[in-house]
Amino acid sequence: MEDLQNVENEKRYSESELFRLQKDLTRLRAEMERLKSPPLIVGTLRDLLPDGRVVVKSSTGPDFIVSVSEYCPVENLIPGSRVSLNKQTLAVMSVLPSPLDPIVTGAEILDKPDITYDDIGGLKQQMLELREAVEDPLLRPELYAKVGIEPPKGVLLVGPPGTGKTLMAKAVANATQASFIRLVGSELVQKYIGEGARLVRELFELAKEKAPSIIFIDELDSVGAKRLDVSTSGDREVQRTLMQLLAELDGFSPLSEVKIIGATNRPDILDDALLRPGRFDRIIDIGLPDIDGRTEIFRIHTSRMNLDDTVVPRKMAELTEGASGAEIKSICTEAGMLAIRDNRDTVTMNDFLDAKIKVLEAGRNKMKPVPALMFG
Repeated sequence: MEDLQNVENEKRYSESELFRLQKDLTRLRAEMERLKSPPLIVGTLRDLLPDGRVVVKSSTGPDFIVSVSEYCPVENLIPGSRVSLNKQTLAVMSVLPSPLDPIVTGAEILDKPDITYDDIGGLKQQMLELREAVEDPLLRPELYAKVGIEPPKGVLLVGPPGTGKTLMAKAVANATQASFIRLVGSELVQKYIGEGARLVRELFELAKEKAPSIIFIDELDSVGAKRLDVSTSGDREVQRTLMQLLAELDGFSPLSEVKIIGATNRPDILDDALLRPGRFDRIIDIGLPDIDGRTEIFRIHTSRMNLDDTVVPRKMAELTEGASGAEIKSICTEAGMLAIRDNRDTVTMNDFLDAKIKVLEAGRNKMKPVPALMFG
């Protein structure tokens, strides 16, 4: 009886093992067939014919009239789209996604910015204007529909370096949970004719695919400078890129889920076509912080520091007239490093005073203009 039970157990084990091996064999055969399948050719769909066939342009050059595979949905066939073609019959097998330049795909920041409104000090009015133009249309578009107006298409942040333009853009992207696509204007300037315009076009295509999204173009003056009559071939390529940017700004609805934020510290050299209503409608001037703003910035940057009782943020704000937010952050960092140098756990007021001299006074003395007569 015991031997019979053992035989039945072995039989069940063998059957289960056979089923597993047959399943693996089927999977491996399917994988082998897939690897043996011929490569497909990449082509471009030119036109749809009434009889169901299509006109395609292959990568080899000429145009062909071919049929469409039954596995490819006809509703996905749009003239201009990329398609894969069978190597022998050139039949359309599938629709491919649009190609994007690595510069454009690399511009998308996958990790959402961790900057919040609480991390920005001294810019309450500017933040209010930015939220009205970017955050409200994305999160509460019905407000504009009720009033009967269209929100601004783009927002231009203008101000000296270090005043928080990039921080503001990151804070809005964090609040809206939108895809944040950041690009420096100089990256759009390419060597060959048409490359910069193509990058701009692909940038907006990516933003529409990732909607809701925010496009942040930093240093906009590098690609949006005024067009001059006298120019070199390089200047003309920059102008072509600018014209493509203008065309893209005109080409989408203000109520769409794509918002554009530009930033520059040289608004005086921007082309007038960029600044007209309908493109960058709202221009937000971000100046150097006043004494209340500097006090708030000091409190933000010293909130995690181990401070001595002698440190008074208001007094430090009074001593740093004309300092930007970035310079104030540098002062706080330098003060902490001075405390570490002396093997102390707390930062004193004297550390801040020494850091202020090093960051502001010493740094500005180095930036003094050089007399022209020095070079003859």
